[in-house]
Amino acid sequence: MLLGFGSFVFWALPTLAKQPGNYTVIARRYRPAGFEDLIGQEHIASALKNAVASGRIAHAYLFTGVRGVGKTSVARILARALNCVKGPTPDPCGTCELCQAITSGEDVDVLEIDGASNRGIDRIREIRSNVQYLPSRARFKIFIIDEVHMLTEEAFNALLKTLEEPPPHVKFFFATTDPQDIPITILSRCQRFNLAGIAQDKILAHLVLIVKKEKMKANEDALRLIARRAAGSMRDAQSLLDQLLAFSGGDLTTEAVRQLLGSADDERMGQIAAAILSDDIPGLLGLVEKCVSEGLPLVELLDQLIAYWRDLMAIHLMGDQAPGLTIGPSLKGKILEQIKGLTLDQITAGMDLLAANRQKLKSSPLPRSLVEVALVRLAKLKDLIPLSQLAQAVSQGTLRLGTGSSPQAAPPPPRPTTPAMSYTASSPLKKNDLKTPENSPPDAPQGIIAPSPPRLQLALDRGSLVSVWAEALAKVGGLHERELRRGTPKLMGERAIVLSFGKSQENSWSYCNDGPRIKRVEEALFAVTGEVCSIRFEQDGSPTPDSVVTKPILAVDRQQVSAAREAMARAESNPVVKRALEFFDGKIVRVDDDFGKE
Repeated sequence: MLLGFGSFVFWALPTLAKQPGNYTVIARRYRPAGFEDLIGQEHIASALKNAVASGRIAHAYLFTGVRGVGKTSVARILARALNCVKGPTPDPCGTCELCQAITSGEDVDVLEIDGASNRGIDRIREIRSNVQYLPSRARFKIFIIDEVHMLTEEAFNALLKTLEEPPPHVKFFFATTDPQDIPITILSRCQRFNLAGIAQDKILAHLVLIVKKEKMKANEDALRLIARRAAGSMRDAQSLLDQLLAFSGGDLTTEAVRQLLGSADDERMGQIAAAILSDDIPGLLGLVEKCVSEGLPLVELLDQLIAYWRDLMAIHLMGDQAPGLTIGPSLKGKILEQIKGLTLDQITAGMDLLAANRQKLKSSPLPRSLVEVALVRLAKLKDLIPLSQLAQAVSQGTLRLGTGSSPQAAPPPPRPTTPAMSYTASSPLKKNDLKTPENSPPDAPQGIIAPSPPRLQLALDRGSLVSVWAEALAKVGGLHERELRRGTPKLMGERAIVLSFGKSQENSWSYCNDGPRIKRVEEALFAVTGEVCSIRFEQDGSPTPDSVVTKPILAVDRQQVSAAREAMARAESNPVVKRALEFFDGKIVRVDDDFGKE
């Protein structure tokens, strides 16, 4: 509607509150207004209230914690407590002009600065020049710097002196999610408060209260899903609730939450777990196909499975009253049945397997294949034999293996065909991988593996130089091995090796030509050859005469060498050691001198 007045024309606009663009989100409308409104941070609220009441107010505070737990809200509440017209008071009124201005972020004496976008030294110089002036109308001039860890090193250095000895009317409140990125010189000048993640039950209770105040309808199971997805962040939970209420039209159901969040329902998770634990591979792959066809993100599926396996572990250890369960009440009875056939080792190995594949899923171009393989391997975990059971059988002189509560009644284990034997998710040992050796003597007792011949050490000569050097490099390992591989080994004299580096490999030559590293290489050569060998390095291809033999850094007494060889011989002839070496395809790394002696 147009209104005319003289030479001016005005538009008569509707009331701003009725405009759709003026809606204030739930996370802002339900922001804590006082210390008593802080949810899950009662310890922080109590400490700050006591500080204000006793007048022991520090000049700098640092509030740390994950996103959405109330760091900036605590800073604002503390600012109101200090500047309220009734203050300083632990219970600010919230109605005076100062309190309302601080709440809206418009107070001239309480400056909120975003550290991510004002991270330079120029902004800190402005703060240093302003701290000398008294506040305009409030009691204190307060600087609230959010994400303070984003400031540059120069900005932190410029802030040091002012932060340590500010004027009595100035207070600094810092908030950050990454306190480890803040210099220790800043941390030491602040009182630090760590805000914990908010418990799921407290988030759920607050969401129920919000829905009631908003005069909306929501299923409690739906709100529980939101609280679980928020992972300790109240702001995330409120933002999800706001989005879901708009999506559902005011009547929030569990199905609507699962559809928007892309998560499987409890019944589907129970079916997947049952298929895994019953080794129903066709049914398991069929359930994965259903999840993919329904648009369920595979990352979310693995996250839910990890949470489910955690619930299996918790109920296995503590019963159905275990805290922090993510499953609904309908699945508790099913889990109680499922854990009857599981051991704790199988459950924890399953969690390791799922977590390892969850990490791989981030960079995998074939996420579905990775998930399917992970679930199939998870279904086969019950075929694994615990490594502790194998070690016990070897130490007792028998390899009779079993499962359940009576391992002695199980059939004897055959010899493994795979070289690596470890009880891990990446290379699991299965019962079917154990086969009876064809070269066992006919009179060997049942369950006993025939010993393998003793391992011989390599003599260093021109014919074995390549093999000896490869074995020594494998023992050195790491970055040192990588740099050594850049050189070319040559045999110079008796038990002496010269490693030659090219002109462009000066850094590698300098890295390797170091006393402790030379000693490490000589120790590796001694372990391979059984002889004290020396090594030195040359650069730029300079010629080295064959007669040159350098004195080794590794000083080994001949008597010690003889004693070590005798101990090695005793170990190699020990029947238990022979069986262990054969069964695990291992080798002796070190033998104590008194091994096998009375």
